[in-house]
Amino acid sequence: MKKNLKWLTCAAFCLTIALGACDSKQGKSSDTTAAESSDSTAAVVVTETDSYPLAVDRYLIDSIGSQYSPGEYCIPSKTIIAVDETNPDDIRVWGDFWVFNYNLSGDTLKTMSGGSHPGLMHVKQTGEAFEVVAFDRVEDGSNYLPTAQKIFGDKFNDFQHISSDEKAREEKRKETIAGYVKKNKVPATMYQDYGWDPIAF
Repeated sequence: MKKNLKWLTCAAFCLTIALGACDSKQGKSSDTTAAESSDSTAAVVVTETDSYPLAVDRYLIDSIGSQYSPGEYCIPSKTIIAVDETNPDDIRVWGDFWVFNYNLSGDTLKTMSGGSHPGLMHVKQTGEAFEVVAFDRVEDGSNYLPTAQKIFGDKFNDFQHISSDEKAREEKRKETIAGYVKKNKVPATMYQDYGWDPIAF
């Protein structure tokens, strides 16, 4: 998968740390529509109305973030490209999904690990509860393009536009972290990737 220098640097750092469980400190969200779900929040403890965006966040934290080197906080960031809700047993959610683990140092959330996991999530609704039951992932390397084209189909151009817009992606990530910090009363004002200057939010 083609990444810019910043993400290559972060990825190289993350690979130096052994994989472990994600000791996440998690918050809540009330995303309920496809448009709202584009504004991701690190919501995993369901104490209010559940939704497919919350199910996606839980999956990113529990099934993907937990495979990276652990951090005190596990915060996903997502841009949902399209949703098909016609079948409650298979709500299909196409998106550009990211997850990061952070440790708090002073007032800065320092990135410990994380990465990109674009693809199609299959969400099942049972009553008022939602659960990701399958994930079609875009593969790395030489399989990136063919799997991305297959998974996104007529949405591929939208995916390419979103995945290549680093500025918009970082802005979404910053908004996500800011929302998480406010909701969970984390005493942080910045986040920082390895080898880069901290970013205030």
